[in-house]
Formats: sequence, structure tokens, C-alpha cells
Amino acid sequence: MSIHPVVQVHGVTKTFAQGNVTALETIELDLLPGEFVSLIGPSGCGKSTLLRIIGDLTPPTSGTVTVNGKTAKQARTDGDYGIVFQDSVLFDWRTVAKNIGLPLEMLGWDREKRRARVDQMLDLVELRGFADHHPWQLSGGMQQRVSIARALSFEPALLLMDEPFGALDEMTRERLNLELLSIWQQLGSTVVFVTHSISEAVFLSTRVVVMSPRPGRIAGFVDIDLPFPRTVDTREDPHFFELVTQVRELLRRRGEHLLPEEEAELL
Repeated sequence: MSIHPVVQVHGVTKTFAQGNVTALETIELDLLPGEFVSLIGPSGCGKSTLLRIIGDLTPPTSGTVTVNGKTAKQARTDGDYGIVFQDSVLFDWRTVAKNIGLPLEMLGWDREKRRARVDQMLDLVELRGFADHHPWQLSGGMQQRVSIARALSFEPALLLMDEPFGALDEMTRERLNLELLSIWQQLGSTVVFVTHSISEAVFLSTRVVVMSPRPGRIAGFVDIDLPFPRTVDTREDPHFFELVTQVRELLRRRGEHLLPEEEAELL
């Protein structure tokens, strides 16, 4: 029995009128249910633009995007996906619990059902004792956990993550990588994850999509066949380093015109 993709991106090109800049060119990409797919490439290659097109936050210039068999616009209207950005984008005047429950309020959930779901999400991201705190009372890593809980509160089929850990220190980032994998395995959502880090992409993903310098194209795919659950020891596995090398070499082959600082950012 064939498996229908959650996301189908067909012939997508994006040109920004201001400056006449082509960010993406003829993108073809299918995402299957339950995949964890990372998008990686040099700065300006269109990773975040592609994510925003999938999420109906910006329209393609040409081409089509289908999410769960619907247009991206209809999928967004139907609440088919949650989105997490690098900035947690929390409301300082709302408590942690009320930030997490905001999408449920907007969907019209009654108070008791909303409270029960918020409690579940607090447990999921290990923030049970912080329900009545405000975002400004939390560390950056804790704020991102609240943002993830909010994005997952209504059980979206698709979770879009745009460098959500990019501003965090390395130790916090690695800890949240482990927590994110645990959440993903429990909920079974499809994840699209934008990152500049090769090691993060390999550690998290079932598949890595490598993009070329602007105009962004798909340079290739690397299937990540590391076993689950992944742990701190996964990063010491010789096969982990082999996969990191595969991604790095694909980036180098497609990045002949990278500036030295762009290559250093990825490597």
C-alpha cells in the first residue's frame, strides 16, 4: 500500500520583487508521515523561505504546495501545523500555561478541556512546576520548550521549526535536541527543521535535505539511518561521523562559490 506524502512541493520558485532576487528555484520535495527532515545550506539559500512557503506565511512565485492533500492556505486555516521560530515569540503578560493554551482558546476549546491539554503539554516538555510563571522568569531554553508545547498543543500533523535552538548555548541546545526527539517519537508528527549545523541535522533527522547557494535548489538528500532512541552516545558513533561527512561533502560539492565565512558556519 502506497504512503501519501504529508507535504508535496512541486516546481516552487520564489522571487522577491524588491531587488529582483530569486531565493528558490524549481523546488521538488515530498515529505512522508512521521519523517523528521532537516533543511541545511549556506546563508541565503532559501531554507527559511521554503519553510515559510510550506507554512503559507509567504506565497510562492510559481509552483504548488500541498499539505495533507489541501492547499497550504487551507491547511493553515484547518490548523494542520504548528510553527516554532528562533525567537520563542511568547506573550510576556500571559503565564506559561496561558501561552501554551492560546491556540486552544482561538480554536474555541472549553476551559476544562483546555486546562487538561495544557497540563499534558507541561508534562511533555517537563515544565509542570512553571505553569504560573511568566516568560521573562524563564531561561531561553525553557522559553523554547514553552514555544514547542504551544505549537504542539492542538496536535498538528506537521511541525515547522526555523532554527529554534540557534540562539542557545551548545549544552542547552544539545539537551533540547534530545527532548525534541523524545517529543517527536511520542507524538509522531512530521517535522521540518531548518538549521545551520550539520551535526544537529544528522543527530535529529531521518533525512537531511541539502540546499545549494542562492538561488536555492535541492542539491541532494542524505538518509540518516542511525537507530532510535538517539542518546549522547550517538554523537560518538563512527557512523554518525560518516553521515556528517556525507552531508559536508555534498555541501562542498554544491558550494563552490561559498564565501569562507559561509563554509565555516556550516562546517
